[in-house]
Amino acid sequence: MSDTSIFEEWEGLANDYKVLENSNKIYQEKLSELASLQKKCMEGIKHQNYRMGIISKSITELTKKGGDKEKIQELEGRIIERKAKLQDIEQTLPKQNGMYLKIILGNVNVSILNKEEKFKYKDEYEKFKLILSMIGFVLSVLNQIVIFRPLELSYIFLLVWYYCTLTIRESILKVNGSRIKGWWRFHHFLSTVVAGILLIWPDVDTWEHFRNQFMMFNCYISVVQYLQFRYQMGVLYRLKALGERHNMDITIEGFHSWMWRGLSFLIPFLFGGYLFQLYNAYVLMQLSYHPTATWHVSVLSVMFLVLFIGNTTTTLMVIPSKKWEKMKVEYSILKYISETISRKVRENGNNGKKE
Repeated sequence: MSDTSIFEEWEGLANDYKVLENSNKIYQEKLSELASLQKKCMEGIKHQNYRMGIISKSITELTKKGGDKEKIQELEGRIIERKAKLQDIEQTLPKQNGMYLKIILGNVNVSILNKEEKFKYKDEYEKFKLILSMIGFVLSVLNQIVIFRPLELSYIFLLVWYYCTLTIRESILKVNGSRIKGWWRFHHFLSTVVAGILLIWPDVDTWEHFRNQFMMFNCYISVVQYLQFRYQMGVLYRLKALGERHNMDITIEGFHSWMWRGLSFLIPFLFGGYLFQLYNAYVLMQLSYHPTATWHVSVLSVMFLVLFIGNTTTTLMVIPSKKWEKMKVEYSILKYISETISRKVRENGNNGKKE
């Protein structure tokens, strides 16, 4: 390359840099504008919720006084619709990390503002659980075939890491609008502790008595988690279709018939796992009277009992709560129909003007 061409190359690169610098300046201005709009939207949501709270109290007082029932019911319906719309708006705004994430990650913003990216993250979360469940299944089978202490400890350490990672991922999901029940998050915190105690349980007679039962339990749980994965991914893709497709191929009735059919198939397996936890608690309680029993046995017995009670109670409570999900799906359908009609009206209006 000649001396002249080098300088010409530099001049061309300098011009490109000016374009980049200008683009970056516009980008920073847009970021500042975005932050301002986000703050304005969050203040607007607070204002809406505050005013609706006052209106709801007034409705209660008006009902007691014997006001117009038809108008009251209509207004209550509008309030429910407004709350659903506000929730949709909230999903597009950043949220503060919970205490657990602040301790683990600091003040790093983990909000995902793009709906497509939220589905992608949830999708990856479900696939992560599936992959680790399959690895756990293989290791638990191997541990029943081969008695090798390092292999046992490696598997239990994997469980500690797995449940600890789940608590972080679920906290991120919670920040991004997931309605995951508080018990399921606590369940994974408790499972981390259970796995930690199993890891430090000495290799004595009580462990030898419980070892195969624990490995069988994990084999069964891996199968249940695979079934849960199939169900959750079905729900995720169907809700994504309801929320995003212009060419709707899933109706409310179709979605809910599939959902309840999937649940009715899954629930017996779930309760089978819960009964297995109760059986673990019972066996560990019996082992706590063994001469070689350490504190690990009695503590694990109590923890498995807590898991059984919490899982059973929460699952029984979740089934009726699906009615709220039905309302949300119905709102998605109505929103889609409304947007489609508005779009067609605009298109027809524009075509009329051209003619």
